[in-house]
Amino acid sequence: MAPVDLRPLPVTHAPARRLPQLFAGLALYGTSMAMQVHGALGLNPWDVLHEGLTVRTPLSFGAITAVTGAVVLLLWIPLRQRPGIGTVANVVVIAFAVDVAMALLPSPSGIASRVALMAGGIVLNGVASAAYIGARLGPGPRDGLMTGIAARTGASIRLVRTGIELTVLTAGWLLGGTVGIGTVLYALTIGPLTQLFLPVFVVRERRLAPETA
Repeated sequence: MAPVDLRPLPVTHAPARRLPQLFAGLALYGTSMAMQVHGALGLNPWDVLHEGLTVRTPLSFGAITAVTGAVVLLLWIPLRQRPGIGTVANVVVIAFAVDVAMALLPSPSGIASRVALMAGGIVLNGVASAAYIGARLGPGPRDGLMTGIAARTGASIRLVRTGIELTVLTAGWLLGGTVGIGTVLYALTIGPLTQLFLPVFVVRERRLAPETA
């Protein structure tokens, strides 16, 4: 399969589609996070890392999340990744959406409900990631790391995302973060799911037809 071009496009390029797709994708991403939290079958790998770092440092979970995001953004420099409005919106919209979804989602009553929330949350996370990344308005800090490595190495999104998730998961577990079956399932499937849905959502750059004499 040919690689998907994920480089940011100007905001003026198809804004009627791209801006709603960006914000809808981010809102769904926050919802998917809340579903996984309510399922209580394991945090996603980045949150395992965040939790592990709170065990080892005096910083709060929120502060650790912000610091981690800043460090990841620094890694964009050698990868020559460019931020966009999607990079800023990633932080703001997801934080708001996850709080709203956490308040609205009912608590699961049994293991079947928890499994359904976990599985649905992981699949929705893949759809949401493809939607807001595919809008090409600038990826979030961690997604930019993924797309930057993929662009520089020529490796697939599936392979790069899985490698990052497993690396982060291992580091978080070694630091004392909580790992569950949902954590492992997320780490192994989110890369393939994102790559599967990207061709559906990615915005293609329009090419002008050559003028004829």
